[in-house]
Amino acid sequence: MNTLDAAKSGFLVCIAVCMFIYTFIYLKDTTSEEPNEQKFTANIAECGFYPDELCSALFVGKAAAFKIGNFCQTTYQPRTLSCIQTSCNCSIVLKTLHFITRPLSDEEGNFSLAYIITIHKDLEMFVKLLRAIYMPQNIYCIHVDEKSPEDYKAAVQNIVNCFENIFISSKRESVVYAGFSRLQADINCMRDLVHSKIQWNYVINLCGQDYPIKTNKDIIQYIKSKWNGKNMTPGVVQPLHMKHRTQVSYREHVHSGMSYVYPTKNIKAKPPHNLTIYFGSAYYILTKEFVEFTLTDARAKDLLEWSRDTYSPDEHYWVTLNRLNDAPGATPNAHWEGNIRAIKWKEQEGTKHKGCTGHYVRDICVYGLGDLQWIIESPHLFANKFEAATYPLVMDCLERRHRLEVLHQAEVPIEDHWRFQEENYFNMKLN
Repeated sequence: MNTLDAAKSGFLVCIAVCMFIYTFIYLKDTTSEEPNEQKFTANIAECGFYPDELCSALFVGKAAAFKIGNFCQTTYQPRTLSCIQTSCNCSIVLKTLHFITRPLSDEEGNFSLAYIITIHKDLEMFVKLLRAIYMPQNIYCIHVDEKSPEDYKAAVQNIVNCFENIFISSKRESVVYAGFSRLQADINCMRDLVHSKIQWNYVINLCGQDYPIKTNKDIIQYIKSKWNGKNMTPGVVQPLHMKHRTQVSYREHVHSGMSYVYPTKNIKAKPPHNLTIYFGSAYYILTKEFVEFTLTDARAKDLLEWSRDTYSPDEHYWVTLNRLNDAPGATPNAHWEGNIRAIKWKEQEGTKHKGCTGHYVRDICVYGLGDLQWIIESPHLFANKFEAATYPLVMDCLERRHRLEVLHQAEVPIEDHWRFQEENYFNMKLN
């Protein structure tokens, strides 16, 4: 080693030692006075290239990533979304929120999807969901719960005002979990959608805690390859242990911020037209022709009226009508087919999944970091449920990966504002 090299090496060592001493003194001095700054410094030290490096490790199930991720996301600060809460220039909204502004392929441009999204809280989660599924050739009906705060409604309206293909449902319901109002909210949107100038092929319903795990192109190709012209309504003939839902009359209660459904002692009449009642998912993918059928057919109208005082009627209404032989796109002999929604049910722990690393709400897993590998390996189109504020890194990882997949499939030049990732030392890869 020559004299110059030795001098350089000595200088670098000196800098490293000085930085270590400075960091030690800084952390020592700020322990009691600056707890937030201490967390931030620890985040830089432990979290690597956040979040891409952690996300990549979580997606392949590395055990250490789960523990480190739980520590690192404690420094998360929710975005204020001020540009939505105070109406901004729409071009700024589209760019700062990374909305895709043109069809990414001819196949997608020629196959429009309609979406019904029912929401009542968590503006940030709604924005994440909307921009993930948004494509300019699609159409979106947003049902905002009538009980939601006025500032929440105003913020959603500010987003909608920036798009010609997104609108608020013309009639809003005070939605009660498991009540008829939840079914009515979807039907209100359907009435609006069938009169839209945009010609759509299929409608998909979502709630505010859903998120796609397949791209727009993937969804279209799945529909075309497996269900071309058919409806997806997973379900079976109503099991004995579910018959109580339609045998007695139920009522919705909404008062002083409390809402729920309760049974009465009144026995219900038999279903109209001697219909066989099915039980299934409240989530569906339906052809436009079938939607028009449900809004006009006498059997559909009578079943809707009969269902007003049943428990969770959205879990029997669509699947029952789709099992009619003469319904457009009907699947009379179908069962639970159709990979619409990935859900970790508590009762399936140990059989279909290994448990929930987040927490359960109504026996459904709110996903934590340890669930990410299971989610992306699922064959389903969407997953439920997510809480952006509770597990922020879960959403950061999923949406960054989803956008990478979307842009990887694009057949048009990519605009800079469509990207989530900035160039850094570690960019998350799909594989």
